[in-house]
Order: sequence, then C-alpha cells, then structure tokens
Amino acid sequence: RIVALLPVMEVRSSLTGSRGVCLPFTDFCNTLQRDAVATGPVYSEAIAYGRQRGWRYLECRSNDRDWKGASPSLTFHGHVIDLRPGAEALFKSFKGAVRRGIHRAENSGLKLDFETTEEAMQNFYRLHCLTRRRHGAPPQPKRFFENIARYVLAENRGFIATARADNQPIASAVFFHFGREATLKFGASDYSFQRVRPNNEIIWAAIKRLAAEGWDFLNLGRTSVDNEGLRRFKLGFGAQEEKIYYYKFDFGKNAFVKDVDWTQKWVRHIFRRLPPRLASLAGNVLYQHYL
Repeated sequence: RIVALLPVMEVRSSLTGSRGVCLPFTDFCNTLQRDAVATGPVYSEAIAYGRQRGWRYLECRSNDRDWKGASPSLTFHGHVIDLRPGAEALFKSFKGAVRRGIHRAENSGLKLDFETTEEAMQNFYRLHCLTRRRHGAPPQPKRFFENIARYVLAENRGFIATARADNQPIASAVFFHFGREATLKFGASDYSFQRVRPNNEIIWAAIKRLAAEGWDFLNLGRTSVDNEGLRRFKLGFGAQEEKIYYYKFDFGKNAFVKDVDWTQKWVRHIFRRLPPRLASLAGNVLYQHYL
C-alpha cells in the first residue's frame, strides 16, 4: 500500500532548464503520509528520478525534516486562523488595532461583495498591479489570473472579496478553499484609501462567511521574514504562526543551495523604479521561470 506521496511537477524553462517543483504556485506543500511513516525514501526516490530526467534542481516547500542532509534555501512565516470557535469569539481575540480598523471600515460605508466573475478578477488585477509596484515586485501575467477565474473560481473552489467606496473597487482579495481549509491567496488595494482600512474589512467579512459555512481554517499564506508589518497585521487577527522552510537541491553541485527571496529589499528597490509597462513585461517574462 502507498504510505507516503511527494507531489512534484516537472517544469521546463529556457532560463532555468528543467526542474522539479513541489508544487508550482503553492506557498506550502508537505508530503502526504500515513501516521508517522518515514518520508526520507520518498525524497531519495525523487532525487533519483530527477537525475534520470536531467533536472537542474528539485525544489520542495514543506516543513518535513526527514530529508537527510537537507538545509533550508528560504524561510517564511506562515499564519493560520482556526475558524471553529466562531466569528464572535474570533473577533474578541483580534488585536485592538485590527478591531479599530474593522470599525473604521464599517463606519466609512464600504460595500463588500463576494464574487466569482471574470469582471471581479479584472478589478482585482488592476489593484494587484498597483500593489505590486508599491511593493517593488512585477505583477504576474494577466492570463494567470484569468485562468484562476476560469478553472478555480468557476468550479466553486474559491471567491473574490471586493471592497467598494462609492461603487469604486478599492481593495480585493482572492480566496481558495478545499477540504476543510480556505486560503487567502492574493490581496491587493489602492493605498490612497488605506485610511478606511478596507483590508481589515475584507478579511473580517471572509472570516464571518467561512465560519458560517463550516470551514475549519483560514490560511493567510506565507510572509517574508523581512516583512514585519505584514506579519503583525496577520497576527492581529489571532492567527497561529509557524515557520515554513523551502529546500532546493542542486543536481550539478550535488548539494542543497540557498535561493533568492524576491521580496527582499534590494530586489524591491529595482522593480519599484521600473515604469508600469516594463514591470508588467518583466512579470510576463520572469514569472514562468520562477514559480
């Protein structure tokens, strides 16, 4: 019988060559296993397969320490909210700044919608481009989000939460859900409306909806260890924190290597200076090579 699985996808790129990634586009993907079975042999088999396929790297995104000799290539914070106590109890656990932000958003008259339409995704993408430029990162290709709308949201695997002021979208977030867990995958906003705290309202509205529908957890995604502001924001919602470790095995060096966190300050400094069109072009060119 199968007792452990390591889902790995082969990715081919003209810049980075062939590599195995567990899994592309994910923040976290642990081994699937029964009980406390040893997973070391699964990693050994993946390396043997990668050598056979001529991979340059094997990249895994998990906290599994059973990979002999492994050392992290990158480290992130992960944050998860336990929804089972219910919305009322959760609100009481929020930090004061978060609760005040929610009250400010509610008093400002923001309208909150949950949608799965392509139009909602278009609104999100406009805000996403503004946010990525502010953070000093190129946006993912537009077709990437169009495919999310077509193949994820249209299949009832998630939704878009949009906050509007005077019918103008000012903040938006894309949520996925599967099994008993939901994930806040992407968030974006117009910073000129930051004073009314639309992001607080979006997460709070999503928590109420998901808790009422019986979901157990809301994963707030990974956070760079350099982004202390975002970390505090997520902790303010009573999220439990853990470290997420990525591992990158270089077949040429026959060793584990360090990787580049594309949210590091020196990288952000470069992309923040690019004009919007060049930033979008950079995203179209680079994103397929660094999933």
